[in-house]
Amino acid sequence: MLISSPCVVSLTWRLEDTQGHVIDELEAPVEFFVGGDDLLAKVEEALVGQETGFATQLHLEPEHAFGDYEPELVFFEDRAIFPEAVEAGMQFDGPPPGAKTEGLAKDAIYTVTEVYPSHVVLDGNHPLAGIALRLDLKVLDVREATEDEIENGSVSTGGITVLQTAPPSDKLH
Repeated sequence: MLISSPCVVSLTWRLEDTQGHVIDELEAPVEFFVGGDDLLAKVEEALVGQETGFATQLHLEPEHAFGDYEPELVFFEDRAIFPEAVEAGMQFDGPPPGAKTEGLAKDAIYTVTEVYPSHVVLDGNHPLAGIALRLDLKVLDVREATEDEIENGSVSTGGITVLQTAPPSDKLH
């Protein structure tokens, strides 16, 4: 079966920065919806028209991956609005309750980057923003998408996608 929208592909990959540091590696195949929100546009573009067994290496500039790093998305909030156990690496869906900074996106994920006695530094950039990436990927299977997958625009029913959201840890999955 040729890859076309909508369908589901089963992929393995190795994601590195341009210095060769491994960011993520899928050794066991994972399914992704083509034609929805599961994959970056440049990844889908490379896959369309291919079939099982296709392998490629993609170079993704920030504008084709997770965007440029935007310093204005880094801000400080009073330490008092955070839980006692707040630490670097914690993430909040939307601004933390009590945040005073104006104009924060309610649907962004904010990562705690530093904790000080008087304030906490939060970053609304994707952890891979501003980084050029190399992605070695291989297609292990292609299948027709189910009605639910087509309706959701994703293989995941929870709306969590691997190459579109900020990772909860140092790996993307």
